[in-house]
Amino acid sequence: MSVTLSVIKADVGGYVGHSESHPDLLAQGAECMAVAKKDGLLIDCHVTKCGDDMQLIMTHEEGINNEHIHKLAWDTFLECTQIARKLGLYGAGQDLLSDAFSGNVRGMGPGLAEMEIKERTSEPVVIFMADKTSSGAWNFPLYKMFADPFNTIGLVIAENLHHGFAFEVHDVKGHKKVTFNSPEEIYDMLVLIGAPSHFMVKAVYSRNTGEIAAVSSTQRLALIAGRYVGKDDPVCIVRCQGEFPAVGEVVEPFSSPVLVEGWMRGSHMGPLMPVSVGDSTPTRFDGPPRVIALGFQITQGTLVGPRDLFADKSFDSARNQASEMADMMRRHGPFEPHRLPLEEMEYTTMPQVMRKLEKRFLPLTE
Repeated sequence: MSVTLSVIKADVGGYVGHSESHPDLLAQGAECMAVAKKDGLLIDCHVTKCGDDMQLIMTHEEGINNEHIHKLAWDTFLECTQIARKLGLYGAGQDLLSDAFSGNVRGMGPGLAEMEIKERTSEPVVIFMADKTSSGAWNFPLYKMFADPFNTIGLVIAENLHHGFAFEVHDVKGHKKVTFNSPEEIYDMLVLIGAPSHFMVKAVYSRNTGEIAAVSSTQRLALIAGRYVGKDDPVCIVRCQGEFPAVGEVVEPFSSPVLVEGWMRGSHMGPLMPVSVGDSTPTRFDGPPRVIALGFQITQGTLVGPRDLFADKSFDSARNQASEMADMMRRHGPFEPHRLPLEEMEYTTMPQVMRKLEKRFLPLTE
């Protein structure tokens, strides 16, 4: 069976501040999804949250970039925004950068990851959702999952993974893309994806079968809006088992937290903390950044699940490490490397400050 899995997210209002999603918004989102399922547009759906972001997980037979699916998500976000405004929630509708739907949510603010697959006999997937970070946050874990044998032993000992994977990398500032084959091109690829604010892993494909293995959202709100309107808070879908890494290999990169950009006002580096859905409540300095992982079995398009994978106590150590890393980064205050480099501050007050000081700069005489 051919089925499309669409994950579309948006920040439609924070409760309180940017820390959480109000239950009334989630209830309204679930109601909109239930109507679409009853009408036959969706096969199945699940509504959840990560921090102050609403997450719509949908299965259907309409293919990717389908106008009806995208309009369903857009209309759902609009209805939830109206409730957010009535409740006085913070930043109501902040991810909706237009007043009118244009046929596709790409470039309109919401984050989007979709894949069309031919469903296997057993189709396990993990959906990652993050808050207070940018789309490039998936570069490191996707590399670990699909190219690092110290993380994914299947690359060494499983025949159907031994061929490696192809990485589609997007230059989000230059509006170009390039594909790298692992393992032979990983050094070239790392030159690019090691700069996650500029180059992002969009998708991963099996070199054995050509099947899509993973897809991420690469929308950057600041580049779309031309100003700071909140961090991207990306999503990512990863298929597991068989010709893909096992579930345990897919979640393993998050056992050792790494620094990502985002956190307070989207302008700081902080540790990406793996948490349960219930703990995706970034509060300290509006953070630190959080990531959740929901596991589903897809059968005939039905979402069997979810399993809250980061609720596993074996990630307690990663959470403790992230808290210690957060302490260390916070000591820097407004100094780099906690605050982002100047080139990543172009959508904050930095340009105005530089214009104000322009006439006060004098040439060096030495």
